[in-house]
Amino acid sequence: MNEKTENPDLDRRKFLGKALTTGAAATVASGVVLVNVADAKAPEAEASSEVRWGMLVDTAKCTDCGDCVTACNDEHGLNPAEGESEKPLTDSKWIRMVKIEHKSTGKVTSLPMMCQHCENPPCVDVCPTGASFKRPDNIVLVDKHICIGCRYCMMACPYKARSFVHEAIENQVAEAPRGKGTVESCTMCMHLVDDDKNPACVDACKEKALTFGNIKDKASDISIALKNSESRAIREDLGLNPGVRYKGI
Repeated sequence: MNEKTENPDLDRRKFLGKALTTGAAATVASGVVLVNVADAKAPEAEASSEVRWGMLVDTAKCTDCGDCVTACNDEHGLNPAEGESEKPLTDSKWIRMVKIEHKSTGKVTSLPMMCQHCENPPCVDVCPTGASFKRPDNIVLVDKHICIGCRYCMMACPYKARSFVHEAIENQVAEAPRGKGTVESCTMCMHLVDDDKNPACVDACKEKALTFGNIKDKASDISIALKNSESRAIREDLGLNPGVRYKGI
């Protein structure tokens, strides 16, 4: 006689998947509600380990205009709805502009800082549920279905790239489901990348300071740029091998 093996976690995932694809919002836990993603466009192809997406930031071209930040906020619904006041606890920024100063010369450089999509992401290592994970193409994400809001990943990230959603969020976009009590960060616009498009920040940069592409493709613009110019990763000493590199620092 075959015994039925119960798997609460699997059943929970099936329920969430069914709810989210039939037009209903799903309540993950008390106060944690994920937006319906039924209208989100399916990716053209699955992530492949033959690809590693990366970004090169030319700090000499960056004017600190903030267009990349605005584009990111608009694309993922991070701005408060019209008529609503900004709430510091829910005002997440997946990209923020930071200034670094050279200790010897005093030169100050502005640059955009986001999730660095590390090859060896510490956020994934410390996550107790597997909610923080890395796709085969090296995009690092958070599975909101199983994020318990412990914030270990936030403490582990040396780039301060993750934020916590303290309050319920309305007027969400289907491509970027967000939930109270969960952690979020830059997704490298995976919904656009999977549709063979650039991340929103790249297209928004008027100075063309951001170059995006497949690092494993030797003929790609980013591979050629990395080969022909010096660039650095932030906190190279940690050995995380980020997918985001910076030229001119």
